[in-house]
Amino acid sequence: MFSVLANPIFRHLFLAQIVALLGTGLATVALALLAYDLAGDRAGTVLGTALAIRMLANVGIAPVAAAVAGLLPRRGLLVGLDLVRAAIAAFLPFVTEVWQVYLLIFALQSASASFTPAFQATIPDIVDDEASYTNALSLSRLAYDLENLISPVLAAALLTVMGFHFLFVGTAIGFLTSAALVVSVVLPAATAPATRSFYDRTLRGLRIYLATPRLRGLLAINLATAAAGAIVIVNTVVYVQGAFGLGDRETALALASFGTGSMLVAVLLPRLLARLSDRSVMLAGALLLFLSATLAVFLTGYAMLLVLWFAFGAGFSLAQVPSGRLLRRSAHQADRPAVFAAQFALSHACWLLTYPLAGWLGAGAGLSVAAGALAAVAAIGGLLAIRVWPGPDEDAPEHGHSDLAPDHPHLLEGDPAAPGRHRHPVVIDDLHAEWPTGR
Repeated sequence: MFSVLANPIFRHLFLAQIVALLGTGLATVALALLAYDLAGDRAGTVLGTALAIRMLANVGIAPVAAAVAGLLPRRGLLVGLDLVRAAIAAFLPFVTEVWQVYLLIFALQSASASFTPAFQATIPDIVDDEASYTNALSLSRLAYDLENLISPVLAAALLTVMGFHFLFVGTAIGFLTSAALVVSVVLPAATAPATRSFYDRTLRGLRIYLATPRLRGLLAINLATAAAGAIVIVNTVVYVQGAFGLGDRETALALASFGTGSMLVAVLLPRLLARLSDRSVMLAGALLLFLSATLAVFLTGYAMLLVLWFAFGAGFSLAQVPSGRLLRRSAHQADRPAVFAAQFALSHACWLLTYPLAGWLGAGAGLSVAAGALAAVAAIGGLLAIRVWPGPDEDAPEHGHSDLAPDHPHLLEGDPAAPGRHRHPVVIDDLHAEWPTGR
């Protein structure tokens, strides 16, 4: 899996991702402490609102940013966004009002919603073959999991020698280091056509995404992942400290169990995906997430929670790591930033639905009811994925052009034995923006 790090461009970008994620993790801890400092007992409300603002920024900004990103030098764009994020993080220690927190969080997340899809769309352009790209995706998943494990520990260590405001300085340093690593390499130029209107560029990724059966299946799996993941992210502390009466150490261990399951599967996935289709692996992950969420309804003790959280982590990686492969195969290089941005926006829309559901139902009706409701959402997501993404998954859905002349170039590219029906590996022009729902 680590052989892809021999690629110097990917290696620098991977290191940039790690330091930026560590900085983001420090900011997450510092933000919680800042909310308590400003709002006291209302800190939970402040954090919940800030989280909703982050999701809204992700959903609304990513497609618009992708429309602009194709017209800008890729390296300059990524470096500029890192510098913007560093500047915003540097302002956070001076916040004195809750509304200022909301404003800066929206600005910070808007920059991240612009950075992340552009960054993700760069990787398939520098890692050419499928096996290496799978390894790159697994390493990226490991980076996210390591951030969840290491950032709280690092923050705790730093808080023994400094105030929480200085954690935002660490965040700014992380983004500046990321910018330095990006500027140290030469990235392939983005190739988005400049002839399309801004409106068309903004919606193009969503149109391609929603017109491609395998990506509609991915969206359904995103829903299942968000439903199960919300149980872990929103309610772990409620289970551990509220229901079981344990402390911070046990909460951290529960989250570590989730991260360990996710990392272990991410390490094994390259070999697994060499033998099984993306569809079968991702549906297996969705099934594991549904089963884990269902068992969470009957959660009665901390030991059971650790086992379930490990299973949640394993299902999370199974369902999510192969998604980059689907996105890569479903768009030309010119359209990849738009399609990755669509995935970013639509997946966060799923989280925007499930985060409040987990929190409000958990607080109002109980953790078991919340887990049951989210298990039902996960089941709906999995069943929809099976329905809209028929197997076996191949490089492109089969589709027809019965209204085209027999000598049309698209038909000449097709199967001579089946005139009028063929496969394209990607959506190649506006003619294919409305693929039928079948294969």
